[in-house]
Amino acid sequence: MDFQSAIVAGYATDQEGLLQRASGALAASRQAGLPIVYVRVGFRPDYPEISPRNAGFSAIKRSGRFLLGETGAEIHSAVAPHPGDVGVTKHRVNAFAGTDLEMVLRASDIDTLILFGIATSGVVLSTVRHAADADYRLLVLADCCSDKDVEVHRCLVEKVFPRQATVIAAEEFTQALASMS
Repeated sequence: MDFQSAIVAGYATDQEGLLQRASGALAASRQAGLPIVYVRVGFRPDYPEISPRNAGFSAIKRSGRFLLGETGAEIHSAVAPHPGDVGVTKHRVNAFAGTDLEMVLRASDIDTLILFGIATSGVVLSTVRHAADADYRLLVLADCCSDKDVEVHRCLVEKVFPRQATVIAAEEFTQALASMS
């Protein structure tokens, strides 16, 4: 979620390692035949999706960032979508809020989500909370998530997420998939 070039550059710590782990997790998922859904933040010209009451997104509107099709809004090339992957565009922090993600998941009878993204305290946290409330089984790849505040990231993956999700490392995930083949 939100592995867009501008977000990777601005919010990810250990960018090279993060991209390598995320790329490996995606490759292993594809090899195992798991469906891949990319979630990205994006807006139309003039930002009609952004209310002036939304402080965080109003700042994005003023900055002119994340217009669909513009540089920086694209998924980072190290983890770019492949043919057959699904893309969901969101206009809020949560991957479900105002998107067709729920419909895409229901249409494929998906009840388990493997989540990772940037930022841990943003899209990952809000999506974990929503998905748990919607009764999805959740797996969070802790080292494929990143946050500018490493202490917040640590607290979330060690203390908060385990209440609603299984939290593991990318290597453990890829090994589990390989053993199932």
